[in-house]
Amino acid sequence: MEENKNDFAEKTEDLNEQLENINECTESEQEVDIVNDELKAAEDKAKEYLDKYQRLMAEFYNFRERTTKEKASMYNDGVRDTVEKILPIVDNIERAVSAQKEKLEDDSFIKGVDMILKQFKEILNSMGVEEIPAVGEKFNPNIHSAVSHIEDSNFEENTICVEMLKGYIHKGKVIRHSMVQVAN
Repeated sequence: MEENKNDFAEKTEDLNEQLENINECTESEQEVDIVNDELKAAEDKAKEYLDKYQRLMAEFYNFRERTTKEKASMYNDGVRDTVEKILPIVDNIERAVSAQKEKLEDDSFIKGVDMILKQFKEILNSMGVEEIPAVGEKFNPNIHSAVSHIEDSNFEENTICVEMLKGYIHKGKVIRHSMVQVAN
């Protein structure tokens, strides 16, 4: 009987050890589950931060592009405004040169004024300002302003026969429409 008690005690001890091992495994599994849950939460948070970062970078890129376009637009608007204010001076110099050129071809003063006019036009061209072609062209209401219509058999219908005031364009936008006379 003593042997049975010893066997029973040994088996009980073995069972207690196995039970402790099972409890330890269960606790370890629970700890692993907790760690896995924490890891999943951290991964979700990292994804959220990455998404926010990517959106912020996209917004910044769009802001930078929009700002660059606005700067270019403001510069071009400033050029058009300034040129529009200078054009009457260019017109008056052209009139003065054309009126006196025929009378005083050899006059150095007229030649000097003509050189100034050429310099003005070169500066306008370097800024991207171009004259709008008129005489002989088809009338285009987007770039020409018809002041009058005449009957002229030398020109086709809706063709510009006289340019009264030159028009100018800068990067696709009209600074001043050409004032023209159109044949019917």
